Amino acid sequence: MALVYRARDLMLERQVAIKVLREDYSRDEDFREHFRQEARAAANLSHPNIVTVHDFGLDADRLFIVMEYNPGVDLKTLMDQRGTFSLSETLSLIIQACAGIGYAHRAGIVHCDVKPHNMLVSNDMRLKVTDFGIARALASIQPDEKTDVVWGSPQYFSPEQASGDAPSPASDVYSLGVILYELLTGQLPFDADSPAELARLHRVALPPPPRSINPEIPAPLEQITLKVLSKEPSARYRTADQLGRVLLSFRQQYENPVAQPQTGLTSTQPAGLPEMKTAAFDLPLEDHVFDIDWISIGLGLLAVLAVGGLIPYWLAIWFYLNPVGH
Repeated sequence: MALVYRARDLMLERQVAIKVLREDYSRDEDFREHFRQEARAAANLSHPNIVTVHDFGLDADRLFIVMEYNPGVDLKTLMDQRGTFSLSETLSLIIQACAGIGYAHRAGIVHCDVKPHNMLVSNDMRLKVTDFGIARALASIQPDEKTDVVWGSPQYFSPEQASGDAPSPASDVYSLGVILYELLTGQLPFDADSPAELARLHRVALPPPPRSINPEIPAPLEQITLKVLSKEPSARYRTADQLGRVLLSFRQQYENPVAQPQTGLTSTQPAGLPEMKTAAFDLPLEDHVFDIDWISIGLGLLAVLAVGGLIPYWLAIWFYLNPVGH
């Protein structure tokens, strides 16, 4: 869709990346609109794990975006070079991706094209999410909408996107799950020769259990991965923030196992893995990477106050209809 150049900002004396819409796409209004949308969406997001947009403009009938320059490579290139990653590296990369995507979700944006090609990794393994070209504002998404044109990458998009249904933050969570699966196993959960077949597999097929490919994967992490790859959005974690908190908790408990008392019973956990409840992980209170969902909490409190406010009203009516002494 675009060519990216490394350039030097002569005014501020810094290196930048300039993304220029390809000439053959510049004549297509749909592509021009997606390019503008990418600039608008990313420009409103300021987060350490999202590439910063500095400027946007039109020159010689070519649209361009000026972004921060990130040395290193995209995550897909890194995966092709290295194959599988260590558990520590995998958790670090996915947690950073969850932080960036989760921030976008809180800002009311669904990325819709989460894939390792759109994640830049520096030499010190810092990850930044980029390319919001097909992102959607949550306020513009209708739950019952249906489309015949499916935007996204067939290897990584969610079952609902493959069906042309409305995306949601849980759609991005599914795509993060595909990347997590690939980092842990060195292969995609689904592979096919055509986009149509890939879309079908995402809709109806179950992925091979990650531990059948890489037995070194801890069982609780396999359960997290398979939960994220659920066909129904409601069966996954609701937002990238929630997935990030679960992975933070898993990493904390995995790297700092609590010594278990000697009971004489044989544990079914892999060696070195602490006993954990995989259905609901305890969240580490000291981690402030992911913000609390204050909107939901506020709405809940308003509902309690609204119901509670009716009690004196009904008491007043009762005493009016049943005066004391009658």
